[in-house]
Amino acid sequence: MPSSDNDRLKLIIESILFVADEPVEIAAFARISGHNEGAVLDAVDAIAADFQGRGLRIQRAAGAVQMVTAPEAAPFVEQFLGVDEDHRISHAALETLAIIAYKQPVGRTTIEAIRGVNCDRALATLRARGLVTEVGRAYAAGRPYLYGTTFRFLEHFGLEKPEDLPPLPKIIEEQGGGSEAPDVE
Repeated sequence: MPSSDNDRLKLIIESILFVADEPVEIAAFARISGHNEGAVLDAVDAIAADFQGRGLRIQRAAGAVQMVTAPEAAPFVEQFLGVDEDHRISHAALETLAIIAYKQPVGRTTIEAIRGVNCDRALATLRARGLVTEVGRAYAAGRPYLYGTTFRFLEHFGLEKPEDLPPLPKIIEEQGGGSEAPDVE
């Protein structure tokens, strides 16, 4: 039996994350539990800290949370599940993914300007693998799609949240410019 209101909130969140097939919005936890979003975020942080060094992790992105297995356990989980998936990503797709991860939200024209080549195929591959998705539209002419990373991206690279990406070297950061203003729909 939970000893405090915070322990009860952690119990609720952890239980829902355990049965959820998809990431769960922070607002949904607040609505279900009767707590405000700040309390929910604090409880999520506490659960994530509890999971450190164990077989589970909490991933957070775009106002949502999900429970996943620890990345270091992935080969064993895949073997148990009989997963025989080719995890290799082409060099072009990896370059495109890196640009999206660090510049998100970012449009195709910006990706192509940085890479110097067409990125349609790389984007199609990354979208098919569930590593990137359309996150909105730019205010530019034609309202092009803007791309960002997904929870699958976090899982694939063993990250808890997008902010866990290693920092870019200063020289690359200075060359890359900023991300595009999103119009998320």
